[in-house]
Parts: sequence; C-alpha cells; structure tokens
Amino acid sequence: MSGHSKWAKVKHQKAVADPKRGKAFSKLIALITVAAREGADVGSNPKLRMAIDKAKEIGMPKENIEKAIKRGSGEEDGDKKLEEIIYEAYAPGGSAMLIQTITDNKNRTLAELRHILQKNQSKLAETGSVLWLFKETGKIILPKKVWNDDLSLEMIEKGAEEIKEEGKDIIIYTPSQNLSLMKDSLEKFIDPSLIKTELDFINQQEIIVSDEETKNQLEKLFNDLDEHSDVEEIYSNTKII
Repeated sequence: MSGHSKWAKVKHQKAVADPKRGKAFSKLIALITVAAREGADVGSNPKLRMAIDKAKEIGMPKENIEKAIKRGSGEEDGDKKLEEIIYEAYAPGGSAMLIQTITDNKNRTLAELRHILQKNQSKLAETGSVLWLFKETGKIILPKKVWNDDLSLEMIEKGAEEIKEEGKDIIIYTPSQNLSLMKDSLEKFIDPSLIKTELDFINQQEIIVSDEETKNQLEKLFNDLDEHSDVEEIYSNTKII
C-alpha cells in the first residue's frame, strides 16, 4: 500500500499544537455537524466518532460537540446549510491533490479555491480525473510501546489490510467500513485515549519531488489552502524528499 499525504499528517499535528485553536474548532464543528447527518449514534457512525475524537484531542468543550451533533442530526435548528465537497486538482511537479471542504456556499468556495490554486501554479481538475488515484481507507494510530504480536494477530483476524511502524507509532490500515469494529476490539486491550482513528485517502501512484523550487511551491500551496476556513483536509500523491 502506498503512503498517505504527508501534508494531511502535518496539518493535523499543527492543529493540535496550535495555541490559537479557534480556527481548528470551527473546522471540526463543521465536520461534526456534517457527519451527524448520517446519525447521532457514534456506535453506528464511524465518521462522527472520528470527528468527535479529533475535537477531544484539541480540547473542544463537550457542550460545543453536543451542539454540533444536535444541529447535524436535526434535533436543533442551524442557520447554515453545510455540505461536504471534495475538489480535485493538479499541483506543481505533476502531483495530484484532493481538497476536502465543508461549506455553506459552494460557489464562493469554488471561486476562492480556484484563485488559490491559480496563484500557486496549480489548477482544478475535472471530476474523476484525480480521485481514481486514491483509495479511501480507515487508519488506526497507536503507540508502538503498547503493541505486541497478539494484538497484531487480533487485527489481522478483524480485517487489517496492512500494519506498519512509523516512528514511534503503529499504523493499521483497514477498509473504512471496518474501522469502528477494529477500534472497539483494540479498546478491550489498550487505553482508548491512546488510540486515534481517521479516514485517509491512500495514493496509488506516488510522485517523488526533490528539487527545492517545486518543494517550496508545494509548501506555499498547502499553507494557503490550509488557511482557508472551508478546507478540512488536503491529500496529495506527492512525497517530498
């Protein structure tokens, strides 16, 4: 299995560490609201469960989370009609990108993203021309120090497609629909607070970028996209070395 977007990982760590968490809060509230439309029960809605876990990681108050769930599930009226849209794009170095957004005005978001891309030598792609390069999958992250062979066998039996070490972590990849089942199984053996889950888009055709000019262009592009309030995640098939 090829690697996931490095930027998605860096951006998530940045959001958790950022002392000014207002923007991170706003993005996660939108993510929870949209996820809750598929049901307010975290046991049967893995997307909602992951959004809540992310919110807890950065210290979002419980009442903010509950309010977002109520708005998304229709229990409480909201003043904005949010929708999730994934835009496809081409970036410097011949790389492909997916830009996951949540917006209450898709025309505005589209125009603003097009402007950001154009000023960074990038462009929007036709629907479907980039998405096929990525595979949506579930991902579980936990500390390597709590890992053992018995857990590895347990995860393989539950449907893990790949298990690998990455720094101080163990990364488990599994079909997205299997993610909650695997997390529930792990929680029988490991402190739940040590387990992180997320949906990832795994690139199937990785492009290596090593020249400084292209690396700088990509970094600026990722930063500009990350600053946009409607952008939730950025995925790329680029590996920067």
